[in-house]
Amino acid sequence: MVLSIKSRRDEVGLTAGELLIGDAWRPAADGRTWTHAHPATGEQVGEFAVAAAADVDAAVRSARRAFDEGPWPRSRAKERIRVLHRIAELIRSHAGELDTLLALDNGMPLTFGQAYAMSTECVADVFDHHAGWVDKLGGETLPAYQGGEHAVLTLREPVGVVAAVVPWNAPLLLAAQKLAPALAAGCTVVLKPSEFATFALLRLSRLIEEAGLPPGVLNVVTGPGETTGDALINHPLIDKITFTGSRTVGRRVMAAAAEGTKRVSLELGGKSPSIVFPDAEVYAAATVTMGTVTLGLSGQACVAQSRALVHRDVYDEFLAIAEGMAGLVTYGDPFDPGTTAAPMINERHLHRVLGYIERGQQEGARLVCGGDRPDGELAAGNFVNPAVFADVSNDATIAREEIFGPVLAVVPFADEDEAVRLANDTSYGLSATVWTGDVKRAWRMTRAVRAGTVGINGYQLEPHVAFGGFGRSGLGREGGRGSIEAYTEVKTVLLPTTDELM
Repeated sequence: MVLSIKSRRDEVGLTAGELLIGDAWRPAADGRTWTHAHPATGEQVGEFAVAAAADVDAAVRSARRAFDEGPWPRSRAKERIRVLHRIAELIRSHAGELDTLLALDNGMPLTFGQAYAMSTECVADVFDHHAGWVDKLGGETLPAYQGGEHAVLTLREPVGVVAAVVPWNAPLLLAAQKLAPALAAGCTVVLKPSEFATFALLRLSRLIEEAGLPPGVLNVVTGPGETTGDALINHPLIDKITFTGSRTVGRRVMAAAAEGTKRVSLELGGKSPSIVFPDAEVYAAATVTMGTVTLGLSGQACVAQSRALVHRDVYDEFLAIAEGMAGLVTYGDPFDPGTTAAPMINERHLHRVLGYIERGQQEGARLVCGGDRPDGELAAGNFVNPAVFADVSNDATIAREEIFGPVLAVVPFADEDEAVRLANDTSYGLSATVWTGDVKRAWRMTRAVRAGTVGINGYQLEPHVAFGGFGRSGLGREGGRGSIEAYTEVKTVLLPTTDELM
């Protein structure tokens, strides 16, 4: 039997994806399209427009007009709140449709979409959360410091036109984390989905349009990063770039931002440690840690705890449980309730992950299990059997670089000081988990580990708290008050209250 998603594709009845520029959906000016191949089967899913530089220019200029002349940046708080809540309602009412499109985009199993952090419910909650900030986004009134009688105050105003570039692994959630605060602040946006996960975001964009957003406030350009993306981030009329993706592309975004003195927010991944002490519940630590690199997206997530630092006293126990967990992973049709994990997003990334597994062995780490490709009906897909590496040096490539696949590197440590040193011996700093039964140790480790989010005996994503990283994991935060403030500029106002000169 050959694995196929054709029946689901045909059931959805996808039409060619178009660009949203101003108030119209249209094909690319030169007629170019991209054909998306499903990562689990290699079958064609559908086509969408490839925006050339001229299309990107039209989209940015549409957003510029909507910001400079349109009603959205000057709208009352009540109106923005209404629209954002309406977006959330539409997402909830179209949850099944969006889940199906996401499974056709990146192969994420429908069962994983039921986990809150990856669910459309969470996506809707992100819009509801930022709707709650709209009428609380204020400045300050300060006492005069010197001079005559005058008032000193600050205002927060929208930053302007935002370029939002979203990756393929969690496109709905990551788009929401950018669109919701930008729209709440009064900005206009040009959204670029990944060419490997486009259809779910095209549908989300139509729902946002349906919610009552004025024309030009949201524009969508689709296509590869090398052409469409570069034209967008380098456009002179963009005021802010928000990007989630690889560090390599992040450097290009920073260069473009520097050239135009654009504001920038970046989330560039991680090599996050799961730190397991001997007084921890080892079974829970091993299953949760291994789950982050095997279940759902198969480790293709920035928060995957792909570096397990395990105390020598429980090292063998942890490895045995992790190996057993790897054996429970089920690949297959993303629409099958029994499927628990996704393929690698494309063939190029598949071979990249396999290359890391080979390098791990060459550098002396012990491959406990996995690391090969399944055969049979799965042979046509981009699947990799989950790999567990033991006896890994923290200097090894597989312990230092973000693999973005189902690979766990297990590093032993002897005491708390060594655990801290190993945890912080990385250029990343996105997240970490500390597993211990000692609350005092948990607090010491939380303060000592350099990471944007630290979980104690577990890890989860929340839509209303700051998310981002230290070091080369990026710049800025998404979620919470800081997220919406990142889409604003502060204006200082000096107002005389008498006829005297200040």
